[in-house]
Amino acid sequence: MTQSAVQNPAAAEAVANPRRVERLVQGMATSDGAGVKLVRVLTADLQKRLDPFLMLDNFGTDNPEDYIGGFPDHPHRGFETVTYMIDGRMRHRDSGGHEGLLQNGGVQWMTAGRGLVHSELPEQEDGRMEGFQLWLNLPARDKMCRPGYRDIQSAGIPEIRPAPGVLVRIIAGASHGTAGAVQREATEPLYLDVHFDGACRGVCKDDSEAAGVFTQRLPERFNAFLYVYRGEVEVGDTTVPSGGMAILENAAGADGVVISSRGPAKALLIAGKPLNEPIAQYGPFVMNTQQELRQAVMDYQAGKFHQVA
Repeated sequence: MTQSAVQNPAAAEAVANPRRVERLVQGMATSDGAGVKLVRVLTADLQKRLDPFLMLDNFGTDNPEDYIGGFPDHPHRGFETVTYMIDGRMRHRDSGGHEGLLQNGGVQWMTAGRGLVHSELPEQEDGRMEGFQLWLNLPARDKMCRPGYRDIQSAGIPEIRPAPGVLVRIIAGASHGTAGAVQREATEPLYLDVHFDGACRGVCKDDSEAAGVFTQRLPERFNAFLYVYRGEVEVGDTTVPSGGMAILENAAGADGVVISSRGPAKALLIAGKPLNEPIAQYGPFVMNTQQELRQAVMDYQAGKFHQVA
């Protein structure tokens, strides 16, 4: 990570009534693209509960055979894809004329809108490839908007140290008075990568002294979840293990979340304002009605997604 983290104690976020964990979810091992092995964490059955989020995939392997085929040309319509690379290199190209190289710590934010065909192909033949892809829904009024693409390198993602032993990368939204790299009006997504370094402040007498604590205010109406990808963390009296997703309850009066860890850990905290609109999905097309889905398929088959948008 090339950007210097900043200490921002003056903007500390007090949470008086923290959310608790509603339930824990384990991801489902699967493959996508040209055989890329991954874990699907947020699945279709959770879309209404975690509106406006549609999917979260975690890919990560040291075996090139598990990722070398990448994700060849495929279409999207009606939502946004957010790809966050932890390790490795992936080249993006799309029918809108956009191209970018996604590298360690960087983010690719693509708005499919009325339709794009794109590819995401590894630019490595060995080593580790690891990252996440999140699908963020668009409101009905924006589903047929002009497609867009933004390539954000690691240095463009703000970092803060809001508490001892805690580093936060702010991909979207805001935390402790610092705005993230991306803002969205309709869904107001919060996307944080929270790192607990597990370091003692002085000499550790026991595990409790090595604990890091992170607080984040959340609007009561927002849906929120936590995905742990290193170590384990605690939310209230619930331990969230590595590879586990914690859906945070929507309780009246709750004003945020408190996350702690006794050792090194890393977790994504994701939240957003629900659209409360119908979801109609057929593979890579996400619209509001079946008729709109049929039109999306016909437009793709007619080659309209291949035109420069």
